[in-house]
Amino acid sequence: MTSDTITAQAAGTWTLGDLPVSRIGLGAMRLTGSAAFHLGTPSDRKRSIAVLHKAVDIGVNHIDTAAFYFSSLRSANELINSALSPYPDDLVIATKVGPHREYGGGWATSARPDQLRGHVEENLRQLGRDHLDVVYLRRMRQDSIAEHFGALAELRTAGLIRHLGISAVEPRHLAEAQAIAPVVCVQNPYGIAFADSATDELLRLCGEQGIAFVPFYAVAGDGREQGAGDSHEDEVLAVARAHGVSPAQVRIAWTLQQGPHVLAIPGTGNPDHLVQNVSAGALRLTEEELACLNAFRAKAT
Repeated sequence: MTSDTITAQAAGTWTLGDLPVSRIGLGAMRLTGSAAFHLGTPSDRKRSIAVLHKAVDIGVNHIDTAAFYFSSLRSANELINSALSPYPDDLVIATKVGPHREYGGGWATSARPDQLRGHVEENLRQLGRDHLDVVYLRRMRQDSIAEHFGALAELRTAGLIRHLGISAVEPRHLAEAQAIAPVVCVQNPYGIAFADSATDELLRLCGEQGIAFVPFYAVAGDGREQGAGDSHEDEVLAVARAHGVSPAQVRIAWTLQQGPHVLAIPGTGNPDHLVQNVSAGALRLTEEELACLNAFRAKAT
């Protein structure tokens, strides 16, 4: 499979509310540095800008970001604004609120509901927008999300937000949010090497209800914010060799084949990796390969 002629459209499309997006997008966290947030080496600004330009050039029209994606020198939102504003008409930028960080990089406690307007306005300012296309409420261990999600629903009514999503949730939180306002997407950790029954149930519920399911850490796995490591399971390596692709591309392809409502948002600060990630949207695993990977996943979790 050659990657130089493959665009994001090869993965197919989905509609977030009324916003059509390619099913493979770009996660912006790793634009800021070699490791998560304030850790590691800050990114080379020109290379991060090049990643964003290349993404749009090869058809990526869904970027996932947050105001709390920043390293000691880089802000994901500022990079997106600098590289892509004025924004293409079809570009959908999704951001998330709930957690927040001090300027030194440390995590603060979860925001109170009355602080969420400030978080939304900070994303608006950084991105240079008058409204946000999609805003996720990222749950931070609170038992109920009703009060926080209700605050975002009010901002949606006020026109600051177009569509709402929820992140790091259980199935009961989806029902809780839907009683307040429409939910167009759910974002949870999900991948070949790790999962839990609650997230599997969310995947199923989203498919039945026409809600996008947007996994994160699908490539990074246990590396989480640090990114993918060099070790890969034998089952993944075997499929990669059979297709002449990288293990990361196999993980992305497997993710996309979990349902037409599943969107992939692999993150990278490397233009070459971006092209490889997007080309995975054209990779189709066989039924036998899917069965093998699914069996491994069932044993691993």
